[in-house]
Amino acid sequence: QVQLVESGGGLVQPGGSLRLSCAASGFTLNYYAIGWFRQAPGKEREGVSCISRSNSRTYYADSVKGRFTISRDNAKKMVYLQMNSLKPEDTAVYYCATLIRACSYYYTPAPKPVEYDYWGQGTQVTVSS
Repeated sequence: QVQLVESGGGLVQPGGSLRLSCAASGFTLNYYAIGWFRQAPGKEREGVSCISRSNSRTYYADSVKGRFTISRDNAKKMVYLQMNSLKPEDTAVYYCATLIRACSYYYTPAPKPVEYDYWGQGTQVTVSS
């Protein structure tokens, strides 16, 4: 049974940092590209970042580029999202998810909507003073 469990969200002031974690079980993590997406109330789902199966390539939405860093540890079956310089507009529920295709399909040469296969229950991130 595929399971993804996100953690690490919380309330942080603008300019602060959070590190989100995603624990994977029930499948072989290194078979999948993994992404983080977020959804805020009344807004469309937004793909935030993606990391390739081999950990060699990472991709980011323009809105988070230079502030967020995605990483993975296939041996520990963990995926992470380090978020720095957080802004109020980063407030959302964050989800980690397996991708149907490779990251490069969705992020190059121009971004297109990402198709996810499985995702967790999400973790709330609130950026507010």
